[in-house]
Amino acid sequence: MSKKNRTGILYSTDPDFQYQSSEEPEADTLPPAQQNLKIWLVKMGGNKVVTTIRDFIGTSADLTDLSKQLKAACGAGGSSKDNEILIQGDHRDKVLTWLTGKGYKAKKAGG
Repeated sequence: MSKKNRTGILYSTDPDFQYQSSEEPEADTLPPAQQNLKIWLVKMGGNKVVTTIRDFIGTSADLTDLSKQLKAACGAGGSSKDNEILIQGDHRDKVLTWLTGKGYKAKKAGG
């Protein structure tokens, strides 16, 4: 058994014990036209700003692929986790144009 499957289980004396995961399976990725993405500008410490794309519904692999494409389109670094994409700098207009060009439903929100 891998460590990922043993989360929360330290030891069992039952030789027939079968671990049952309580984790929810990842949601299937919605098509671009059904995604409702919101593009935020977040100010971080030290006068840094980050463009954040929220509300992505799908697998972590698809989120990572979308993140890579957006970072390449903006020419900036960033990361993706917890159904959010973070891109360094203020790239809201570029991201909105790119996402709508690919068929995603997206809009600017917040600061």
